Amino acid sequence: MSTETPFSRLGLPDDADADAVRDARRRLAKQHHPDRGGDAGRMRSVNAAAAEALRSIDARDAAADGARSAPGDPPAEPSPPGGPGSGGGSVGDDAGEPSWSGLAHDMPSFTVEALPVEAFEALLVAAAVLGEVLDDDPPYRLEARLDAPLACWCQIDLVPDAGASTVSLTVAPLPGQGRPDVLAVRDAWIRELNSLDWD
Repeated sequence: MSTETPFSRLGLPDDADADAVRDARRRLAKQHHPDRGGDAGRMRSVNAAAAEALRSIDARDAAADGARSAPGDPPAEPSPPGGPGSGGGSVGDDAGEPSWSGLAHDMPSFTVEALPVEAFEALLVAAAVLGEVLDDDPPYRLEARLDAPLACWCQIDLVPDAGASTVSLTVAPLPGQGRPDVLAVRDAWIRELNSLDWD
């Protein structure tokens, strides 16, 4: 019987947080993606392990939140990333911008039929239409604040996948906003990407 976990497949301890999982996925993508001579099967395995680990973290966090609630209490809304209970960062920096470290809600993904460098450039254009870019680490990570009606923080992680790019979304509510509709966020990114002239 194997004791292998999605965390161990990423080279992480089982108590790793979502940021560590995303960092490991990025690091392994840079080593194993097919565009750098890696194996497509290994890349799929890395993507699957990361997705499974993030689901496990969400379940672990939900169980911990449930254990802290008194019987009959309504479920608590998650704290804004970087806020109390997040385990990381402050709510703002010197410029008053929110700090989103400690986020742990990985959401749906989609595939762009382009290599990460080209897909990343297209995502930068789409981000300018949907809101504003907060931070980027080309060609694998982009953070943006989306404007209404989506009004949320969004991190995009790109992973090369056999000549294409898998785009994973992580979303969080902005302070004072409700939880974003992740499917609407995903669809908005896809709509903007499809509206671009890829030639």
